[in-house]
Amino acid sequence: MASKRANKPKSSVESRSGGRVLADALVAQGIDHVFAVPGESYLDVLDGLYAVRNSLHLVTCRFEAGAVNMAEAYGKLHGRPAAAFVTRGPGACHASIGVHIAQQDSTPLLLFVGQIPFNETDRESFQEVDYRKMFAPLAKWVTQIDDASRIPELVAHAVDVATSGRPGPVVIALSEEMQKHIVTVPDIAPAYVSRPHPDPAAMEEMAKLLKKASKPLAIVGGGWSDAGRAAIGKFLRAHNIPTAVSFRRQSFYDGQAENFVGDIGVGSDPALIAKAKESDLILALGTRLGEAVSQGYTLFDFAGATPIVHVYPEASEIGRVFRPALGIASDLNAFAAAAAKVKPGKCDWADWTQELRALRLKGCEVPNYDGPLNVAQVMRDLEEVLEPDALLTCDAGNFATWPQRFLNLQNDQRYFGPTNGAMGYGVPAAIGLKIAHPERQVVAFVGDGGFLMTGQELATAFHHAVDPIVIVFNNSMYGTIRMYQERSFPGRVSGTSLTNPDFAKFIESFGGHGEVVNSTEEFLPAFRRAAKSGKPSVIELRQNPEQITSRATIAQLRAAGAANPGAPKHPVAVAAPAVARKEGKKRKGR
Repeated sequence: MASKRANKPKSSVESRSGGRVLADALVAQGIDHVFAVPGESYLDVLDGLYAVRNSLHLVTCRFEAGAVNMAEAYGKLHGRPAAAFVTRGPGACHASIGVHIAQQDSTPLLLFVGQIPFNETDRESFQEVDYRKMFAPLAKWVTQIDDASRIPELVAHAVDVATSGRPGPVVIALSEEMQKHIVTVPDIAPAYVSRPHPDPAAMEEMAKLLKKASKPLAIVGGGWSDAGRAAIGKFLRAHNIPTAVSFRRQSFYDGQAENFVGDIGVGSDPALIAKAKESDLILALGTRLGEAVSQGYTLFDFAGATPIVHVYPEASEIGRVFRPALGIASDLNAFAAAAAKVKPGKCDWADWTQELRALRLKGCEVPNYDGPLNVAQVMRDLEEVLEPDALLTCDAGNFATWPQRFLNLQNDQRYFGPTNGAMGYGVPAAIGLKIAHPERQVVAFVGDGGFLMTGQELATAFHHAVDPIVIVFNNSMYGTIRMYQERSFPGRVSGTSLTNPDFAKFIESFGGHGEVVNSTEEFLPAFRRAAKSGKPSVIELRQNPEQITSRATIAQLRAAGAANPGAPKHPVAVAAPAVARKEGKKRKGR
């Protein structure tokens, strides 16, 4: 088999086609999943992938954006890249959104694009695109392979680039005739590279800054291995530091820990944002402190009035916007291991931590929303029945504020969403994760708008015999845009209303399991039936469209917009009273 050839030393090297060399190079670099929409521009690679089919899982997808999103979700979970393959021209254009997600989410990813024969370059040949120019702003590195003998070298370097420093996407174009060339070249094994560790003097300085603080706040971003996540959690709990996650980074901190205080990003609790402004020390751990986390670059002073300890694997990102009191350029997991050894000093902020934790608990209380379906209660009920190691994916849109606010993830559960706000991510990401981990429960959250962008990828789930559960939040509108529209142009609805199919019947047409939920009480039985069905499932939540976010109604937005024309684009808070959580429930495995 190809895997034996790739991993065993050879006394002599066999001649192979470029397509086969590329397939063997992927195996040699430890790539075990390829997500692809086939194209005639890389037929020889497809043949090479057939030869290594016992070592590498080829997932045939229905749309290039879906294929790259599947690969991106895989990279988020594992911290190492999967590969996506698309054809030239239109295929590459469709795939570009996934590259942008990987760039802004700092996710390792390999995208291979079939290319025209290189002797046709600059003739505007059929589907010709200069991928170095096209992907230059989106990828860490873009290259083209015209010489088959360089395939092992360039694939190995692509993996190194994608996984080093701040991880990200690499795009490799493959000349069509190069794949046919017969070459004699050895495979290249992965290189062991020692990751950069934090300077011990910097760790001592961080301890000194902590000693001076009375209101510290940690903001945890992405990029941690399981061991790193455990180590950074140990450090933050030992020092009793109130800890928030940055935008859509719920995977990286235990949502039920006593020092977990919520998320700082889009749709965050205004009370937590106010407290963040009171903090006298920010530990920015693995977050770039970008636009969403910094609330449009308004949360902190640019010159460093609030001391910031900024820990990030890419030195150029430290101080890019906010000048830190201390910058630590380090592999995040190496930093976490070092931080876990820092002995707690004086921690005179117990009341501060309890105050912020109380805000989180209060924010999770279920308001008395109008209508028969209370989505907040649905999320709290779902929390009780999710598998302890469930994988959750989330699309972009206003609906995302419901799981973000009301779900408290267990330590072994994981949550993935696009920090660049790309719609169409949730469904393919869930399918990709379920294919990679069929033994784990996978649930996708998606709005009605996002579902009809990539919902057809459910065909991929059927093709590969996996059974994700997709929860569709249906309010018959592009909710985020409608929210901003109502604030800026109250009552002037333009272009944001949607007409939808019956989503349950949609999945049933594939042979899957469909449910429609109109009331709160209907949800748990519907979810249990979906989980037991063994089929790809869609649960459609028919929401009250008036309740446009978890904190605001359309009427409230219109009133605020009329009273404050040109006001910032932040939804007003819901004034409805909250009800206590149901007592006596025990967490279940199912």
